[in-house]
This record gives sequence, structure tokens and C-alpha cells, in this order.
Amino acid sequence: MDGVEWLGVVAGILTTIAFVPQVLRTHRTRSASDLSMPMLMLFTTGVGLWLAYGLLIGSNGIIMANAATMILSAYILGMKLRFG
Repeated sequence: MDGVEWLGVVAGILTTIAFVPQVLRTHRTRSASDLSMPMLMLFTTGVGLWLAYGLLIGSNGIIMANAATMILSAYILGMKLRFG
């Protein structure tokens, strides 16, 4: 793995970890009322497209980061749909 790929992996790790506190808070409070549904839908769609892009170009860094973020984002979106 070259330096550019490592840069992508580190960026992916940081942006994925940044989403974890929101997931934990939403899970703990069982409330997503303060989160915007359009933002969650756009974000989840964007992450899904990044994941597809990573798969198409075969970039493990993009694939791993966006697969993890997709799970977290989908969880929060599900909580928003369930609890509002």
C-alpha cells in the first residue's frame, strides 16, 4: 500500500469514527428528533455511492471506510424512521 492509499485509509478511519458518537447517542436516547431526515437520506445515499465507487475501482480503503460508515448511517436512519 502506497502513501496515497494510506492517506485514504486514515481519512476513512477518521470520518467513520467521527460518526460513532452520534450513533451511540441516538441508540442511548432512542431519539433522532434533532437530526434532519433530508440530511440523513442524502448522507446515506452519498456513502452508498462512495461504496459503489470504491468497489468499481477496487480501492480497499474506500470500500472499508464507506462500508463501515454505511452501516452506522443506515442504523441512524433506521432510528430516525422508527423513533422520529
